[in-house]
Amino acid sequence: MHARPPAHTDDAPAQVRYRQGRTTCVRATASPVLRAPVNPAMAVASPRRGRGRGGAVALLLLPVLLLACRAPAAAGFNTEFEEDKSPKLPRCDNPFQKVKVMYWVDGEQMSALIGMTARFGGMVPDTAAAAPKLPAVIPSSKTGCQKSPQLAGNIAVTERGECTYLEKANAAASSGAKAMVMANDIDDVGKMVCSKNDTALDFKIPVVIVSRSNGLKIFEAMDGAKKVEMQLFSPNKAAFDAAIPFLWLMAVSTTACAAVWTAVVVGEEEKKAPPEGDQEAAKTEEPEIVELQAETAFVFVIVSSCVLLFLFFFNSIWSAWLMVGLFCLGGLQGLHFLASTLIVRACKKCGDTKIKLPAVGNVTAVTLVVLPIALFIVIMWATHQTSPFAWVGQNLMGIGMMILVLQIVQMPNIKVASALLISAFLYDIFWVFISPLIFKKSVMITVAKGTDNGPSLPMVLKMPKEFDVWNGYDMIGFGDILFPGLLVAFSFRFDRSHGKGVGNGYFPYVMIGYAVGLSCTYVGLYLMKSGQPALLYLVPCTLGTIAALGAQRGELSQLWNAKA
Repeated sequence: MHARPPAHTDDAPAQVRYRQGRTTCVRATASPVLRAPVNPAMAVASPRRGRGRGGAVALLLLPVLLLACRAPAAAGFNTEFEEDKSPKLPRCDNPFQKVKVMYWVDGEQMSALIGMTARFGGMVPDTAAAAPKLPAVIPSSKTGCQKSPQLAGNIAVTERGECTYLEKANAAASSGAKAMVMANDIDDVGKMVCSKNDTALDFKIPVVIVSRSNGLKIFEAMDGAKKVEMQLFSPNKAAFDAAIPFLWLMAVSTTACAAVWTAVVVGEEEKKAPPEGDQEAAKTEEPEIVELQAETAFVFVIVSSCVLLFLFFFNSIWSAWLMVGLFCLGGLQGLHFLASTLIVRACKKCGDTKIKLPAVGNVTAVTLVVLPIALFIVIMWATHQTSPFAWVGQNLMGIGMMILVLQIVQMPNIKVASALLISAFLYDIFWVFISPLIFKKSVMITVAKGTDNGPSLPMVLKMPKEFDVWNGYDMIGFGDILFPGLLVAFSFRFDRSHGKGVGNGYFPYVMIGYAVGLSCTYVGLYLMKSGQPALLYLVPCTLGTIAALGAQRGELSQLWNAKA
C-alpha cells in the first residue's frame, strides 16, 4: 500500500513527494505516467545523493529519451545522394554525384564543402589529381543569368534566383567558364533536373549546387578582392568503414555497463542505521528511482511527434543551441556520477568525508574534486565543438549521461517494455519512412541534419571516419542505446532478484540480441545505401529474444508482471 501523499498546496503545484520505506516516490499531480517503485525491497541502492536530488536529476534527464529521437536513425547518413523519380531525359540523365568542393583563400586551404551535380552538364572527376585547381569568379550579375567575359577559364560562382538552372549554366558555358557552382536559397542541396520543354543542353561543363550556408562561406571568402581557388571532384567511398566496429563496440559496451553499473561499481552494501535524530542522513541514504509505466508509451509518441514537427517547421540555430545546453547539463551530471562512483568504489572512506559550504550545506570531498573537472570538460567541449577532437568529449559526456539515466529510470516488467519499445519502433518507422509521403521529405532525417550554420547535433555518439576520403563521422543516436538499454537493465535486475545465472538467465541473451540487432542495422545501412532506423532491428532482437526465451521456459507471466 502506498502511504497517502500530503495535501496539494500552492507551494508544490507540480508534484508531491512522499516516502514509502526506503524509496522516495515522485507523484506528478498533472500526469500519472511516472510512478515510483512499489516494491522497495527490489530497489537497488545508488550512490548517496542529497535530499531530492536523485529524483530531480531523473526528471531533468528524462527528456533525453525524447530528444535522442532527433538523432540520426542509424550509424550515419549515406555518402551518396539517393536517386529519385525525377525525370531523366535525353542529355539530362546524369546520375547525381556527391561533390567535394575544395577551396583556398589567398593560398590558405579551407574546410571542404559538399555539393551535388545536376542531371545535365558534365561530370566531375573522381580524384583530386584529375581535377584542375581554378580561380573562382563571381559573374557581373551575381545570379549569373547573363554572359560575363571574366568567367573565361574560371569557375563561375552564382546564387539561385531570377532565371532557371539551365539558363545560368548556359550563360556560364557560353562565357568560357570551366564549371559552375551555385548557392541554393535554402540550407540544403536541391536536385537540379530538367523538364520536357527544356532545350540547349549541349554544354559540357559540370554544374554543382551547394547549400545556402556553404554558399555564403564562399561569397564571404571572395569579398575584399581576395583570391579564391576551387577544385571539384567526387572521390569514391571506401568499401569498408573502419569507424563502424569501434562505434558498435562503444554502443554495446555502454549498454552492458549501464545495466550492471549499480551492482558492480556502486555495490549493494548493507547500510548502517543513521544516528538517532539524524533525519537528514537517513534521507541522504535513500535512493530515488523513476519507474516507467505503460502510459509512458502514449505520452512518448504524442510529445515526441509534436517536438519533432515543431523542429521540422521551425528548425533554427536557437533550437540547436537549446539541444546543446540540455546536453551540457546532462553531460555534467553524467561525468560527475561516473567519476564519483568509481572513486568511492576504490576508496570507500572518500565518500564519507564531507565539507560544509555556505549556502550549499554538506558536500562530499569527492564532489568538490570531481565537479570542477567535469565542468571544465563540458565547457571545453561546448566552446570547441568544431575541433577535430571534440568527439572525444562528446562521447564521454554522452556515455556518462546515458549510464546515469539508466540507473534512475527503470522498467518494472516487459509489459511496460513492450508498450514503450513498440511505440518507439513504430515512431521511428513512421517519421523516417512514411513521413516523406506526407511532408515530401523524411521529417526525422531532416530534423536530425539540423542547419549548416548552427552547432551539430549533440545527442549522438560519434566516431570519425579517419580512412574515408569524405571524412565526417559515423553516428548512433542516444535513443538507440537508451530504449533497448532499459530492457537490458531490466533483464539484469530480474536475473539477480530470481537467482539466475549465465545459463538460465536473460541478461546475456538480451545483450547478444542487442549486439546482433545493431550489427543488422549496419548491414542494412550498407545494403540499402541509406540511413536506417536502428530500432527497426533492435526492438525485435531484444524484446523478441526475452519474450521468446520466457515463453520457452514457461516464465513469460513472471516477466510480464514482474516488480523489478
